[in-house]
Amino acid sequence: MNTAHFPIPFVKMSGTGNDFILVDHRQPLIEPDSMSKFAAAVCRRKFSVGADGLILIENSEQADFRWRFFNADGSVAEMCGNGARCAARFAFMQGIAPAKMRFETLAGLIEAEVSGKEVAVKMTEPRDLRLHQTITVNNAPLTLHSLNTGVPHAVVFVDNIEETDVRGLGRMIRYHEAFQPAGTNVNFVQKRGDAFKVRTYERGVEDETLACGTGSAASAIIAALLGQAASPVEIITSGNDRLTILFSLPEHKTGGTAPIVYNVFLKGPAHAVYQGELTAEALL
Repeated sequence: MNTAHFPIPFVKMSGTGNDFILVDHRQPLIEPDSMSKFAAAVCRRKFSVGADGLILIENSEQADFRWRFFNADGSVAEMCGNGARCAARFAFMQGIAPAKMRFETLAGLIEAEVSGKEVAVKMTEPRDLRLHQTITVNNAPLTLHSLNTGVPHAVVFVDNIEETDVRGLGRMIRYHEAFQPAGTNVNFVQKRGDAFKVRTYERGVEDETLACGTGSAASAIIAALLGQAASPVEIITSGNDRLTILFSLPEHKTGGTAPIVYNVFLKGPAHAVYQGELTAEALL
């Protein structure tokens, strides 16, 4: 199966526990028709490099670069906040983009700024806000909220986040009829002093991840809309790292409509863990 031109240089990066395989793909190395299968193969833990996703950096006519983002199961995602921060630092490290940059995603143009290991990305404008939804899970009513911060997210506030069955309950909500056909990511949130602890079940990974940037943004914004927080909001991830979410809310609500959230920024560290070359055996 000749799906790629080996060896393929890559960098493994981590954004507060979300890990990614990044490839400079401006000179094509992987056949487009096989990219999804390639991503699923190299993201397998223990058998290949292992990661939450694969990011291919490609040329763009309207920005510094464009990305192709694949979840660990090979599915395509419109946006990933921590992936975006890793992509920005990778592009800067490789001389592909300046410290202040813009790049194309399926969710729109993303602005980013790299300062050492810290990266801030300006998220796309959130949409599809729904507060105080009630769905039935395990034959019982469950109140949650939802917001699309580049990808769809459900947010559930809990009293004891450590004892929450993130994988089991998250999977039921992710596939619930209320969020079909696309499904949703699911965030469980508990207030911790001036910060919020967030644990996320990620669609496409189909498990809890150590961090989720778009989920952290959705959780912070909904907390603010419910009067529990104000920008900037500190998020404690499952891996006990911290992300900062900054945003603006309009001063006045218009009749019957949810306030528009704008100027949403996600800020935190992006680490280059190691670099190497993929061989054909990475796909076995």
